[in-house]
Amino acid sequence: MMPLRALLRGWADLLRPSVLRLVLLGIGLRLVLFVALQAAIFWALRLWLPGGVTLPWLGQIEFGQVLSWGSLALFPVMGIFLMAPVAAGFAGLFAETVAEKVEAIHYPDRRGTSLDFFDGLLESVAVVLAVLGVLVISLILTPFIGPFAPLLFLSANGWLLGREFFQMAARRHLDEGPASDLRRAHSARVTLTGVLVAVGLVIPVVNIAVPLLAAAAFTHLFQMISGSTGPGSRYPRA
Repeated sequence: MMPLRALLRGWADLLRPSVLRLVLLGIGLRLVLFVALQAAIFWALRLWLPGGVTLPWLGQIEFGQVLSWGSLALFPVMGIFLMAPVAAGFAGLFAETVAEKVEAIHYPDRRGTSLDFFDGLLESVAVVLAVLGVLVISLILTPFIGPFAPLLFLSANGWLLGREFFQMAARRHLDEGPASDLRRAHSARVTLTGVLVAVGLVIPVVNIAVPLLAAAAFTHLFQMISGSTGPGSRYPRA
């Protein structure tokens, strides 16, 4: 199955030293982000809730201290729900580099042309907003659809990741219009690959590597679909 082969090849590429360095950088950035966020929560709660109460046997309890330490319990939840937009945001920083490395290693005669950084950044911002929208809708609908909420989360984010990252891989070889046409023509494969990648968003630590995995997997998927992207290709870039 083409989506599964693309995913497995993408995982293998993440273990290559040149790509693994980007994964470790992503881990470092995420740790800095969450440490800063937790510090902000501690500071805000201590500032806004300075009072306390005296309880039998327990003595004086400061609300700010209790709530700030209790906010540590939110870390796993935040890691699951916030990593989707964070992953999309990382796309503009690292995805193009990963795609270049994958093509240099596996498809040296079929390498594409790097995209303009600001074009990629604008696309990433759009995807971040879309993923946040999916997240909010999923949270709102959870009480009504119950166990189907994870399916909504995975399918919607799978479609979004597929659209963003396959489009990125295709635009290294095609103009905007032909790239979109190719994505639509293979929408089932693109979406299924996106869903397989999106599973990683709910796995702690693994979710850090999701944008890099998506960049590698969809680069492979594009190459598998197009067959050739060099001169005389079926899908030449104008």
